[in-house]
Amino acid sequence: PFQVVGGKVKKPGKRGRKPAKIDLKAKLERSRQSARECRARKKLRYQYLEELVSSRERAICALREELEMYKQWCMAMDQGKIPSEIKALLTGEEQGKAQQNSIKLAKAGKTEANSSNP
Repeated sequence: PFQVVGGKVKKPGKRGRKPAKIDLKAKLERSRQSARECRARKKLRYQYLEELVSSRERAICALREELEMYKQWCMAMDQGKIPSEIKALLTGEEQGKAQQNSIKLAKAGKTEANSSNP
């Protein structure tokens, strides 16, 4: 039962490489080890995703609190009251602007004094 194709003798049966005679126990052990590694990777991936979700949830809570604070401020201002926090922000900005203006004036005064003296 041999076939002659193109001058070559072919045996009937499966084509391709013959599977090597691998010890069945070794093959099963490799499969188990691979499954263990896969489960470990999956566990790590889930831990990472859970940490990511919890950090995003904390950020969302912080932003909600900030939004609520701004809502309270707006409601107070609608009633004609200025919250102390906004007063502090405004006075802080005014102090900063006043310092910047005084520095600019001092520099301008120096340049005028220098330009007036020949």
